[in-house]
Amino acid sequence: MAVNATMPTTVVSAAGTGTATGNKTASDKTTGIADNFQTFLTLLTTQLQHQNPMDPLDTNQFTQQLVQFAGIEQQLKSNEQLKSLVEIEKSAQATQALVYVGNKVSVDGSKAQFDKSATWNFQPDKDITATITITNSTGQTAYTGNFPLKKAGSSFIWDGKGNDGVQWPAGTYTLTATGKDSSGNNVAISTEVQGIVDSVDLSASPPLLSIGGQSYTTDKIKRVLRPTTSS
Repeated sequence: MAVNATMPTTVVSAAGTGTATGNKTASDKTTGIADNFQTFLTLLTTQLQHQNPMDPLDTNQFTQQLVQFAGIEQQLKSNEQLKSLVEIEKSAQATQALVYVGNKVSVDGSKAQFDKSATWNFQPDKDITATITITNSTGQTAYTGNFPLKKAGSSFIWDGKGNDGVQWPAGTYTLTATGKDSSGNNVAISTEVQGIVDSVDLSASPPLLSIGGQSYTTDKIKRVLRPTTSS
């Protein structure tokens, strides 16, 4: 059974940045600069203590060394501030990801977890007729059919029954859609998977949302859907 319906218009998106490897590299660079900074400071003070009173250090050279000294000090402070910003960004990503837990969302993708029903959303550039094919995890075709899709957005809800009326078991199913417009030209169709966010893996960077057994980053979320209630 298939149902076409106008999709919700609420859009929530977020972007994820940063990796654990990048943070380690920045830390190593900061340590190296600090070591060089201390060496430079030691050399400068030793030079001032042992300069020839009859032939003191040239003013221009001394000024250049002081400028280098100040530059290194500023670079160290900048690196420390960047490290703080990275930590703040990682904390913000985790907070954003936790907000989605328990909510129904729509994300880019073609694989959906079927259990009583599975829903895919479409956003074609124009009104078209699409051939929809659903296959199971081993590549077997479970269902195929032609359906009209609206430019404003359509949803395809599959009840798990094949073309022969046989009920397919719960599992992961992949939907592919090929479309043609009124002139017979091929039209690209972007596919979105709809499901509830079951959990968030905060150990990953960026955090990963678990939706129907599949993992997604927060930047894949296209919209958050208002939960429906039934009597």
